[in-house]
Amino acid sequence: MSGIRLIVGLGNPGREYESTRHNAGFWWVERIASAHGATLSPEKKFHGLAARAQISGHELWLLEPQTFMNRSGQAVGALASFYKILPEEILVVHDELDILPGEARLKKGGGHGGHNGLRDIVAHLGTPEFWRLRLGIGHPGDKSQVTDFVLHPAGRAEQELIDAALDKSLACLPQLLAGEFPAAMLKLHTKTK
Repeated sequence: MSGIRLIVGLGNPGREYESTRHNAGFWWVERIASAHGATLSPEKKFHGLAARAQISGHELWLLEPQTFMNRSGQAVGALASFYKILPEEILVVHDELDILPGEARLKKGGGHGGHNGLRDIVAHLGTPEFWRLRLGIGHPGDKSQVTDFVLHPAGRAEQELIDAALDKSLACLPQLLAGEFPAAMLKLHTKTK
């Protein structure tokens, strides 16, 4: 099984969104870039910030769409098509309302769960069969509060939980690049005492 060749972090461009919950995918990609000396640079033809990185002997593309969340698929589709990257070689990292802060879940395929970024990526790739890393941000409790909730920063205690989940999920990167998805899931989904 081939490993991940493209990691897409979902978020919204612009300083005013930098620290909002909806940008958890950007945070993940930025941590990889920083740890591996990759520089995310504007790439017009990919509608985003992109970087090529060499990690554990694997070549990898990092992408942060700059189209705003609901048009993320435009960037993913453009880069994947240009470099002939298959949907199953793509990992989309995004915030997830249905998971508590401090938790992260890896899965392949499935619905978009109302996440506009995922909905647009499915539309552009023509399939939901790509990998998703879902970073828990929790739920405000009422559907009417969701937009306001995701577009605001988390409180300090909550942010510490989200950061811990980022770190734990980043530790699975070698398995993801090697295509060892069951091992990555086991590592990520096993509770540490």
